[in-house]
Amino acid sequence: MKQININVAAENKTRKVRIKPARILLHAVIISLGLLMLYPLIWMVLSSFKENTEIFQGGSFWPKSFTLENYIQGWTGLSGITFGKFFLNSLFVVGVAIIGNVLSCSMAAYAFARLDFTFKKILFAIMLVTLMLPFHVTVIPQYIMFNKLEWINTYLPLTLPKFLATEGFFIFLIVQFMRSIPRELEEAAEMDGCGPIKMYWFLIMPLSLPALITTMIFTFIWTWNDFFTQLLYLSDMEKFTVAVGLRMFVDAMGESSWGALFAMSTLSLIPLFIIFIFFQKYLIEGITTGGVKG
Repeated sequence: MKQININVAAENKTRKVRIKPARILLHAVIISLGLLMLYPLIWMVLSSFKENTEIFQGGSFWPKSFTLENYIQGWTGLSGITFGKFFLNSLFVVGVAIIGNVLSCSMAAYAFARLDFTFKKILFAIMLVTLMLPFHVTVIPQYIMFNKLEWINTYLPLTLPKFLATEGFFIFLIVQFMRSIPRELEEAAEMDGCGPIKMYWFLIMPLSLPALITTMIFTFIWTWNDFFTQLLYLSDMEKFTVAVGLRMFVDAMGESSWGALFAMSTLSLIPLFIIFIFFQKYLIEGITTGGVKG
């Protein structure tokens, strides 16, 4: 018996040794592809420490001498408005958008997942159809409507629709997650006297935390990086967000401040990395649970 165990252990050890080169090769390929995809980002970060005249010379990949002048110049901003103002504006818009999406989309999802009402299936199908509509189809009607409401050059077109459950993707995601919650929990809460509102707020919302955090992360990323919508509705420089503020460094007719642009672009990526690093566990759980168990 002891001899058999020794032979099995020797076979396992030999098998591990045999697959080790293959695993090393696999990891090498993955790392190489990762570095290839990260090359533009690395180039931008290193270029933010170069002088403007050195960026597009095609010389050394590394800066000849690291300088923080681009960060100082970029943060100083334009026309007396610092880039910190753009960061605050973006944080305000993102914060309101997150609150609106989490509240409105979770309410709509709770209604579709747990409540029974007339035309429920038809309305859910209509909501799914909105996911297939190209964004550009609704741009002109929305702009005309917001213009008549005199909301142009305000944050209302960027924030108020978030409180009306206009994001069908998040509704669908949360619906799929809520459907995976056992009905027995609601039945027990109902026996304790919980109505639909209390059940939604004190039971379903805490249990749907991974899906809600996924909604928060995607809302943060999409709103923070949104350039077209913010450029369309904002015309006052004091109201510009980071995405629109970065455009100010590029002049199609004159000299562009590429160094300052790369420096502020690097800073604008930091919040995205922080959010993803700290909440990636909930992001993966929210997507996989909502997609598989739904």
